[in-house]
Amino acid sequence: MKHLPVVGKAITLLLTAVLLVACGTTQEEKDAAAAAAAAAAAAQAAQEAQESAAAANAIATVEQARLEEAAAALGNVFYFEYDSTNLTPEALAALDAHIAVLQTSTEDVRLQGHTDERGTREYNLALGERRAISVRDYMVANGIESFRIETISYGEESPVAYGSGDGNWAQNRRVVLE
Repeated sequence: MKHLPVVGKAITLLLTAVLLVACGTTQEEKDAAAAAAAAAAAAQAAQEAQESAAAANAIATVEQARLEEAAAALGNVFYFEYDSTNLTPEALAALDAHIAVLQTSTEDVRLQGHTDERGTREYNLALGERRAISVRDYMVANGIESFRIETISYGEESPVAYGSGDGNWAQNRRVVLE
């Protein structure tokens, strides 16, 4: 882009040279000069296209980094209420940021469903799976291909907070995006 004034001067000089050569030369020389001018113009156009593509790639890279930073800031853990598979507003905001990143990449993801310790092992495995599927369904509804998303349930088997009580249980009711 910054080479544009130089390009215009170069093309003007080439065209002037072609006109001067055309005044006192044979047809073959005129054709050769015209071909050289056309080749120079084509080379310049190719260089400008390359520079434009490089600028577009740089912008895309910066935008990708911005999206990834936004997603990282919101986290990759989505919390749920007791015995629920409904996504909270906070989870939706974080998911939207991750969806924006995934729409610009080809990465696959794994959704790990977790529960607190209340309930039977079988019930909690099923609840963890339903939570992971809830997140997957939201991602698919927002443009992420389902084949890129794997779901798995750990139920109550992988707590992040040990002990009983609402604070610990709330930390364990989650889906983790990897």
